[in-house]
Amino acid sequence: MSKKEIELAGAKRQIKITPFEHHTKYHETDPQGVIHTSNYINWLEDARMDLMEQMGLSFKQMLDMEISSPIISHSIEYRSPVKFDETVVIDTKLVSYDGHEMDVAYRIYDKATGEDRAVAKTSHCFVNKSGAPISMKRAYPELDTKFFEFK
Repeated sequence: MSKKEIELAGAKRQIKITPFEHHTKYHETDPQGVIHTSNYINWLEDARMDLMEQMGLSFKQMLDMEISSPIISHSIEYRSPVKFDETVVIDTKLVSYDGHEMDVAYRIYDKATGEDRAVAKTSHCFVNKSGAPISMKRAYPELDTKFFEFK
């Protein structure tokens, strides 16, 4: 398989995305015993990379193809505190994609109770190895097609 090729296995069938789960760690807490807000952005990245894997577009494959998708903006609305030794579920969804940028939405909730903990959104662009913006449609049409399938 060349650098510009990617396997599109399952492109015609419906793929169910499984939410990402994270079991909180003690080192993620602040002095009040609540998970520090700085950890949420890491959780979003983990959930987004998991989503990409389930879409059949692993982050590793994209890096091997010299494509990166840095965050250009993010927002997090905190609804209730998360504490040590809890498991949160992160529903992740690709909400917009135009070949140059993508937006991903997240819902973070308590696995045991279903209580909302936070909602978030990240926006990303696509760049090559040199950091120059790229059009996925022009440079990687097979990946462009894959993103549109999940939008």
